[in-house]
Amino acid sequence: MSSSEAQKTWLSQDAYDRLQAELDELIAARPAVAAEINARREEGDLRENGGYHAAREEQGKQEHRIQYLKEFLRNAEVGEVQTADEVTPGSVVTIYFDEDNTDTETFLLGSREIASTTDLTVYSPESALGKAILGAAAGQAVTYTAPSGADIKVTVVKFGPFEG
Repeated sequence: MSSSEAQKTWLSQDAYDRLQAELDELIAARPAVAAEINARREEGDLRENGGYHAAREEQGKQEHRIQYLKEFLRNAEVGEVQTADEVTPGSVVTIYFDEDNTDTETFLLGSREIASTTDLTVYSPESALGKAILGAAAGQAVTYTAPSGADIKVTVVKFGPFEG
């Protein structure tokens, strides 16, 4: 998937800066990881060298995270969420379940990457609930099918921009 085909993800400037700092730290740590691999390689037979294999595995995880963050940040929209008349990605949403307006949940509709920047639960716009409430207005009831197969009715109580 090219970056022009990738879906844009809204991020606050603070969330973007935190993820960029993580990326910068991972890139800066590359020489240390490479040095660790070299040190472990010098310990002898690579077939039975657990430290070497562990260091290589850690390097692979680190490189994957670097590539993921690069692509994620390249496709991020940074700024403030516009006040809208309907739920959009980047909204903090309060819903209630079925007809019980005392059974409420407040969450952020956005990327899982934002989860590290807030104490709110984060639901992806691509999740079943996220798809159902996208475009909904305050007071509107929607139904979605949960992963368990159950149909769940929720009503949007209120929503607003994420201030995170």
